[in-house]
Amino acid sequence: MRSRCCRPFREADLDPDVRLLDKGFSPGKALGLFAKAHPEAGGIASFVGKVRPDDLVQVLKLSHYEPLTLPGMRALAAQTAGRWPLDGLLIHHRVGYMRPGAPIVLVAAAARHRRAAIEAVDFAMDHLKSDAWFWKREKRGGTWHWIEPRAEDHADLARWSEATGRD
Repeated sequence: MRSRCCRPFREADLDPDVRLLDKGFSPGKALGLFAKAHPEAGGIASFVGKVRPDDLVQVLKLSHYEPLTLPGMRALAAQTAGRWPLDGLLIHHRVGYMRPGAPIVLVAAAARHRRAAIEAVDFAMDHLKSDAWFWKREKRGGTWHWIEPRAEDHADLARWSEATGRD
C-alpha cells in the first residue's frame, strides 16, 4: 500500500491563494491561516519581503500593468505547482505606496517534505523579483528613483532554466 505522502500529484488538486493587494497586510496572520488550511503538510516554507528600512528611503511605490499582473501571478503559481508536489501555495503582493519596514510580498508553500516547499518559495520569489509585472520607485531625499533588478536577481532567475533546461 502506498502512503498518502507518495500519492501522484496533480496540479489541478491545488488551488493557490494568489492576491494583489492595494492595502497593508499582516504576513503573520496570513501565514497562520495558510498553515491552518494545510494541516496535512509536513512543512511550510515562507518568505516575507519588506521595504528596506534605509534612512534615506522615505517611501516605495510599486506600480503594475493591471491586465497582466494578476493573471501573470496565477500563471506563476501554476508553474510553481507544476514543478513541486505541493499541498498549498500562497502569493500575496502589494502595490501602491509603502513606508520603510512595510511588507511587500509574502510567498508560502506547504508540502509533505521541506525541500519541495523551500524550493517552490525560492522559485516563485526569483520570478517575482526579476521577471514580473511590477515597477518600483523609491523616494530618497525628496527625489524619486527607479529601482531595476540587479544582475544577481537575473542570475538567480537563470539558474532555474539551467537546472532543468526549461523555464
